[in-house]
Parts: sequence; C-alpha cells; structure tokens
Amino acid sequence: MKPIWKWIIGIVVVLIAAVFVVGWYYSRNWKPIVETKLKETVSKSTNGLYTLKYDDLDLNITLGNATLKNAELTPDSAVYNRMVLAKEAPNSRYHIKLAALKIRRFNIWDVIKNRKLYIKDIIFESPDIHMMSERHAYNDTIQPKQTKTLYDNIKDVFSSINVRDINIDNVKFKFSKIEEGKTSDIVLDSIGIKVHDVLVDQASIHDTTRLFYTKMVEVEVPKFEYDLSNGIYKAKFDRLLLNTQDQNVLLTKVEYAPKISKAAYFKAKNQNVTMAVMKFDTLRFEKLNFKELIDNQQTVAEQVQIKNGSVSLYNDKRYPKKSSSKIGKGPQQQLMKVNQLIRIDTVFVENVDVLYGEYSAKFNKEGVITFDNARGTLTNVTNDSTVLAKDKFMRADLHAKIMNAGLLKIQFGFDMLSKDGYHTYKGSLGRMQAPAFNKILTPLLNAQIESGNIRGISFNYQANDYRNWGDFRFDYDHLKLNLMNAVDPGMSKTKKGVLSFVVNNILINDSNPDANEKYHIGKVNYKRVPEHTFFKTLWQSMLEGIKQCAGISKEREAKLMGAAETGKEVVEETQEVIKKTGNFIKGLFKKKDKGEKEEEKKN
Repeated sequence: MKPIWKWIIGIVVVLIAAVFVVGWYYSRNWKPIVETKLKETVSKSTNGLYTLKYDDLDLNITLGNATLKNAELTPDSAVYNRMVLAKEAPNSRYHIKLAALKIRRFNIWDVIKNRKLYIKDIIFESPDIHMMSERHAYNDTIQPKQTKTLYDNIKDVFSSINVRDINIDNVKFKFSKIEEGKTSDIVLDSIGIKVHDVLVDQASIHDTTRLFYTKMVEVEVPKFEYDLSNGIYKAKFDRLLLNTQDQNVLLTKVEYAPKISKAAYFKAKNQNVTMAVMKFDTLRFEKLNFKELIDNQQTVAEQVQIKNGSVSLYNDKRYPKKSSSKIGKGPQQQLMKVNQLIRIDTVFVENVDVLYGEYSAKFNKEGVITFDNARGTLTNVTNDSTVLAKDKFMRADLHAKIMNAGLLKIQFGFDMLSKDGYHTYKGSLGRMQAPAFNKILTPLLNAQIESGNIRGISFNYQANDYRNWGDFRFDYDHLKLNLMNAVDPGMSKTKKGVLSFVVNNILINDSNPDANEKYHIGKVNYKRVPEHTFFKTLWQSMLEGIKQCAGISKEREAKLMGAAETGKEVVEETQEVIKKTGNFIKGLFKKKDKGEKEEEKKN
C-alpha cells in the first residue's frame, strides 16, 4: 500500500473517532440541557396546562436516536380550573402515558448548522390516551384570542421540524364526556394510528393540503361496543377506517339496538315508547372536513353512503302512551335544532329494509308493514343558515317495495327555514295485490282484504305543522273485505258473512271508477292531531285520500269502523237493508230454518 493511502485512511479514522467522541460528549452533556428545554417547551406552549415527566432520556446523537422511557403528559387540574374561570380553557384535555417514545434517525449537524430538525421515524410504544371533553359555552360565543401557532412555540429553537412517519400501535383510548358534573366514558382498545409527513415551519400552517401540519393521518379501530347512558341501548361497529388525506371515514357492521328483547324493552319502559333497531353493513363519509369536525364539532361532508341494512320500529299498545304535542318536531325541524352544524351535500341510501310493527292490545297480535330494498338520495341535508339562504329546501327522493310487492316512489321537499314546518310530498305506488296489506290489517283490526287489485296510486300534498292538503288518486278493482270480528264470540259464520256483505256492497266501492263508472278523486284537507307524529300524520292524510277514493263518507266510515271492531253498527245497517228489500234476506234465512226443521223430522 502506498504511503499516501495510509495517510488518507489515518485521517478518516481520526475523523470518525472524533465524530464518536463529540457524539459521546454531546450525549452526556446535552442530556440535562435537552431535558430542561423539552419540559420548558411543553409548559410554555400549553400555557402551563401540561407537564411532561419521564424516567429516562436515552440520547445518541451519533446515530440520531433518542428514547423517552415511561413518559407521561399530564394536565394540571388547578391550571385548568383557573382557565375555566378566565374563560380560556379548551373543551378538551388529554392525559397520555407511554412505555417509550422512540425518535429515530435525526441529523444533529443539520440542527446545529441550519436549525432544521428532520426525523425519519417516531414510534409510540403502548400508548394510553385519556381524552376529557367538557363543553364551555364561551368557546361557541366568544371570539377566540390570537393564539400562538406551533411554529411560534418552536421557532426560537428550530426553523423547521419535519417528521416522515409516526407509528402508534395498540393504542388504548378512553374518551370521557363531562356534562353537568356527570361523566360518561367510551373505551377503545387496539387502535392503530399512522401519521405521514409532518411539517412545522413558517408556511405549513397555511398549507391547505395538510391537516394540523400532516399530509395524512390513518386510523383503524378493530371493534367498538358502547352501552348508552340509558342502560337499554347499545351502539357498536365491527371496524372503523379513517384517512384524512382521502377525507374518508368507513364503518362496517354498524348497529344501534336495545340490549334486551322486545318484550323486556316495553316492560322496562312500561310505556308505549317506540323501540328502534338499526343495522347497516356500510356507513361511509366521503370528503369529510376533519378540521371542522375536530375544531368545532361540525359535520361537513360531500357524501354519506348508507348501504345494505335495516331499520325496524316497534310499538306496543298494551302499554300506555305518554301524550304530548308533536308540533314542531318534524325531521327537518329536529335537524334545525341540533346544536352542532351539519352540512352534507348528498346522502345515498342503498338496499335498506324498513319495518314498522305494532302490537294490538285488543287482539293480542302484532301487525307489520315493510318497505323493502329502500334506496334513493337526500340532498342539501343541512342546518347551516348561510347555505339555506341560497337554497332553503332539503329534498329526499326515495323508492322501495311496499310489502315487498308494489313499487312505492316518494319525493319530499322540506322548507328548512319555515316557522310552521312547511313541506311537500308526492309520489306513486305501482301495481300490487291488496291482500298483501293483511299483515298489518288483520292483527290490528281483525279484518282482512279477501281480494283486490291495486292498479296504481298517485298523490301530491302540501303540509305544515297543522294540516295536510292535496290530491289523492287510487285506481283499483275487485276489492272485498272479510270481517273476522263479531258482536259476541258465539256469532255464526253466516252472520259474519252478512256483515262482510254489507260492508263490501254498501259501505265501500269495490272499484274506482265505481259501478256507475264514476271516478273518485281524493281532495284532502286533513287537520293534524297535535299528538300525532310527523309520519303518522302523513299516513292519516293518505288514509283520508284512500277513503274518499273508495267512496267512504263520514257516515260510512263510522259504520265501517264499527264493523271492524264490534259489528254492532253493521248489524243495524243490515236490519235497515232488510227492511228496504222487503225482508228478502230475512226470508231466505227463515226458509232455510224451516227446511232444516222438516229435514230433521224426516230423519
């Protein structure tokens, strides 16, 4: 080997040795400096609300590694209470524990020369995060003071900080919501969090492609189940995926349902309070504004998708129902009352089955009506007054198969700014057989549709809190009812047949156009019963149209309802018919009775 190479190698060795010696020196002598500066920065940047403590700091400047062991970030309750009194406390605070915080591959020379800190990886081991949320009204109403940015807090030490990747695995997360001195908790386990490309410098806070200085935050929650505060319902999902770069949130196998059976639910409530069961395979938010959601608890998204699921609602009339006015409680009015802002451009509904069931106190049976494979869209779903100033209507365009038979199409238009809940609805029902409705009619009225061909229904209504008005068209033929009830349990089948005959031939028209080729159109002006819900009022207005199309006057309706419940009124009607027809029916029965007696004598 030539002498010159010996000198070169010798110089390189000395330089490497010098680097290690300097690294060792800084590792030993910078340690207390870094500790002091680190704790000071945390306290200063949070106005004294948080303190940082840890068991040990392992600093290796040569390799660019640092490790905090058993680190803990703790909020100071005394400082927080002072901030509350001064109306400066945030709504949320955190208590964070870590088995280790590992920082890998940072360049100390770049820090010394340019005051720029680049870190390749930050790893959180066994993180335990407790988030406490306590809403303060002043945060909603008081104009926030000019606060320091994260860059303002680090600019005296660094001109920029850039972290390529942050990995947080197996996170244990507890969320505590504090309201009126009471605390409710949600606990999640085994959460995975990945953060990519964190940049803190003078310009990054204004970078619209970043959320809180990051290019991407990805969160995965494997399972979630939470018992709601009432102790009866639970909410759960199988998986949650969140990506701030794509601005998407996906939840699978979402469920909101009672923890107990239907019978136990109504027994526990001891009231006829609607029981709801909701299950969806997919619930997805697209182009969700995470900054608004985190900063202001506002839900702003371009699209929401609800796919492959069911909504079941049940009532039980064996229990008393608390009577209260439902005026001002339509779905659009309830949305406007939500404290937090909601602004969703479009909600897509796909393949959702809707069921309503009601248990009859009189006949001890449950009737159900179903709207199968419901799909459609809701647009301009918002309570944002600035958006509604441009377009005040929320719209819904939906269709489903009623009783899994006829295709029902319905369009709603809700005036979100109307003081009396003005809205419109129009739609149509395609061809189907009327006996499909026996699933709800027979258990609740003890009557059944024996036959009937629905050729089509169309309707167009306007409505507000106090009445519904509009046109209803109902084309049908061969409608026949079979009354299953009687004045007393011993009533013969023959007399029941007479009741049904009178109802079918006197009280209702068996077709529209009727036997005289007159076409009946329902001209509805229905006055709302204040205690009726929005959807019950909608149904009652539809029913009014059906009755008019079937030729059922107020007098006929009273007699028809009597037939369905007791048969008494129809018996009286039958007697009148018998008189008017020269006792023809009565004579038939008498002859039959006489013939039966002669037959008995022969035998």
